[in-house]
Amino acid sequence: MYKRIVSKGATEFAYLKVTLDFEEDPNEAIDVVTFKTIIIDALRSLFGLAGTSINVDILKYEEAQRNAVLRVHHSSLVKVWGSLTLHGIHREQRCAFRVKQVSSHLMALAGNSRDAVF
Repeated sequence: MYKRIVSKGATEFAYLKVTLDFEEDPNEAIDVVTFKTIIIDALRSLFGLAGTSINVDILKYEEAQRNAVLRVHHSSLVKVWGSLTLHGIHREQRCAFRVKQVSSHLMALAGNSRDAVF
């Protein structure tokens, strides 16, 4: 009746929950296209043109809070995470990506034990 599935080894994708913060104007609204452009700029600044070939998918984006769930290939996780962490300027404004959660499974990002109310 039930089939047991066991995952062995690394999964194909990794998922990141990130937030983009600005120092000067914290309430600035950024659309999803600009958000993706900032991610590509972060990859380009650290890895050059080779960094722009890394595929980053935005699965969910909340424009008001500038929160996003990103999907990257597991082999590119460290490169994307590092470039987002080190990226600090967009259009002469200081900014910072905050990586809130990272997981190999998308379902793990659905709940956060730190925010749970018991």
